[in-house]
Amino acid sequence: MQMTPPLLGEGVSVETLRRWLAEGNTLTVEIQTLDQGLYLVRLHHADGISRLVDEDGQSLRFTGTQWVSRLLLPLGLTHGVQTWAEVQDEMIGLPTTPVDNASLLAHGTRVAFKTL
Repeated sequence: MQMTPPLLGEGVSVETLRRWLAEGNTLTVEIQTLDQGLYLVRLHHADGISRLVDEDGQSLRFTGTQWVSRLLLPLGLTHGVQTWAEVQDEMIGLPTTPVDNASLLAHGTRVAFKTL
C-alpha cells in the first residue's frame, strides 16, 4: 500500500517542515517583504500555500533575508523567491491590482540561501 505524504496545513512549524522535506517532498519558498524591513516565509506546495510559524501558530517574522537563509539552508532548501506584499499607492491612495500567486513568484527576485 502506497502512503500519501502528509499535508502541510496553513501554518507550519520548522520541525514539521523538516520532517516533511525529509520524506522527499518539494516546495517553493516565498520570502514576502513587508513594510519596515520585515519578512515572512510562505511555502508553496502541491496542496496550497503554508506560512512558516512559531510554536504559538504566529507567523515567523524575520528582519533580513540572511535569517531566513540560516534557518532554511540546513533543511536542504537552497533558494527562495523574494516578493512584495500588495500595498496601496502611498502617493495618491489608490489600491494596487491583486496579483495571482503564479505571477507573484514568476516576477519575484530569486534569493540564494548561502550563509557565510
